[in-house]
Amino acid sequence: MSFEYMSQEGYDKLVAELHQLESVELPQVREAIAEARDKGDLSENFEYHAAKREQSRLLGRIRFKQKVLANARVVDMSRLATDSIQLLSKVEMTNLANNARMTYTIASPHEANLREGKISINSPIAQALLNKKVGDVVEVKVPAGLLKLRIESISQ
Repeated sequence: MSFEYMSQEGYDKLVAELHQLESVELPQVREAIAEARDKGDLSENFEYHAAKREQSRLLGRIRFKQKVLANARVVDMSRLATDSIQLLSKVEMTNLANNARMTYTIASPHEANLREGKISINSPIAQALLNKKVGDVVEVKVPAGLLKLRIESISQ
């Protein structure tokens, strides 16, 4: 079993999602199954079969989130060094091909969200950035080709 390292915010979000699934969505699906069962013949009852499929999907999501939470370890942000890039580091960098600046936070796969500027630690860019320092130039092989990035700053 490997640990899932994540921020307190990510952990809290997963706990809230699991609570929503278990206490709101699953009871709704169980109610829909009961209503469909009351309509009679189950062999041709579309509502019943759809509700059973939804229940199965929900139970799978619940088991997955429970497993992630069981292996989750919240990272103590105060113990993180800011001189090199690691999990939960916020990195400002420049694409040397077009001088575009970008800022990303290296996050656990469960917290990754490009709209929020969080990239997975498993992504090619994050893997290339790990343990690098301000001023380092990193070459990253991505599907679109080769990226050259210069690290401008590292923070939490």
